[in-house]
Amino acid sequence: MATSPDYDAIILGAGAAGLMCAAVAGQRGRKILLVDHAEQAGKKILISGGGRCNFTNVHIAADRYLSANPHFAKSALGRYTAQDFIALVDSYGIAWHEKTLGQLFCDGSAKQIVEMLLDECDKGRVDLSLGRAVTAVEHADGRYRVSLDGRAVTAPALVIATGGPSIPKMGATGFAYDLARQFGLKVVEPRPALVPLTLGGDEILFRELSGVAADVVATAGKTKFREAALFTHRGLSGPAILQASSYWRNGQPIGIDFLPDRDSGWLPAAKRTTPRTTLRKLLANTLPDRLAETLSDRLGMANEISTLTDRKLQDAERALSHWQFTPNGSEGYAKAEVTAGGISTAELSSQTMQAKRVPMLYAVGEAVDVTGWLGGYNFQWAWSSGWAAGQVL
Repeated sequence: MATSPDYDAIILGAGAAGLMCAAVAGQRGRKILLVDHAEQAGKKILISGGGRCNFTNVHIAADRYLSANPHFAKSALGRYTAQDFIALVDSYGIAWHEKTLGQLFCDGSAKQIVEMLLDECDKGRVDLSLGRAVTAVEHADGRYRVSLDGRAVTAPALVIATGGPSIPKMGATGFAYDLARQFGLKVVEPRPALVPLTLGGDEILFRELSGVAADVVATAGKTKFREAALFTHRGLSGPAILQASSYWRNGQPIGIDFLPDRDSGWLPAAKRTTPRTTLRKLLANTLPDRLAETLSDRLGMANEISTLTDRKLQDAERALSHWQFTPNGSEGYAKAEVTAGGISTAELSSQTMQAKRVPMLYAVGEAVDVTGWLGGYNFQWAWSSGWAAGQVL
C-alpha cells in the first residue's frame, strides 16, 4: 500500500465543522488533510435553509442545546461566537438578513458560505481529498493511519467530523459512532431530531388536514416552543413540532395550545356577547377553517354556544389550550435535520474537543452529543467546536 507524505492532522468529514476546523488549523501553520467520501464539500450546507443557509442565530446560548451534559457547549460557544462568524461572513462581502427568532440567512445562496470556507482552507494550504472512502483507521506508535481507497496517510492527530446519520440521501452515515467505539469512546444513543412526527390510531383523522398550519405553542416534557405547526399526510410538522421533536420520546404526548393569545374565560365571555355563534365560528376567527371545524367536531360542540353551560365551555377552553397528541413515531433520519445523541461529551474536553483517554483524537460538530434548536444553532455549534479543535491541533 502506497503511503503519502505525513500530516499534522487528518480531518474526516468536509462538512461545516470539518471545514472550519481545517481552515483554523491550516492558518495556524499546521499541515492538514481534509477528507470526505462525497465528491463535494459542504453538501448539507448547500441544501440548508432552502438553499440560503441559516448560518447562525443572534440568540445563541448553551441552554438552547440538548446534551447529556448541558454545560459542555458553553466553552466553545463562548469563545467562538455568532458575532465572530458574522464578522467572517461580512469580511467576504456576503449579504445576509435576519428572519424570525434571530435566524440569519444569506441573501443569495448557501454556495457563498461553502466557497468562503473553502477559501479559508486555501489560505491555510489545506489538502482536500474528496470522493475518497475511508476503508480503515488505525492508531499505533503515536500516529493515526487512515486508508483511503488503498492509499494510506498518517498523522499524530485525527478529527472525527463526519456528522450523524440524518439525511442519508446526502451520504450521511453513523461512521463517526463506529470510529468512536473503535477507540473505546462511549456513544449516547443517537436518534432523529428536528424531525416531523407521525400520527396513527384515533388521531389519524388529523392527517386529513394535510397542508393546514397554525401558530401554536407546542410542548414536549417541560419545553415549550411557539411557532407554526403544520399538519401533514403523515402527522405533524412545522417549526414548533420540529423543535419539540428533539425533546420528545416514544410514547410521550406532544401538547398543543391552539389559542396561546386567548385569556382564560374567553368562551363564557363570548357566550354573553355573541350567544348565537358557534365554537367553530369563534375558532375560525383565529384558526384555519378546516382546523376550526375538526376541533369543534372532536369536542362535540356543533350547537350555538348559548345552549352550552359555562362548565362545558371551560372544559372546551382547557382542551384547546392543552390538546394532546401521542405520536406513534417520527419520519426518521430520512427527514431529520440533525441527529441527537452521539459521541459522549463525558469523553471529551469542552475546551479542545479532544478525547480524554485517547491521545490526539478529536470530535466536533454533529458527531458529538450536542444538538441545537432549529434556526442556525447547529451550524454555530459546528463553527464553534471546529474552531476550538482547530486552535489546538
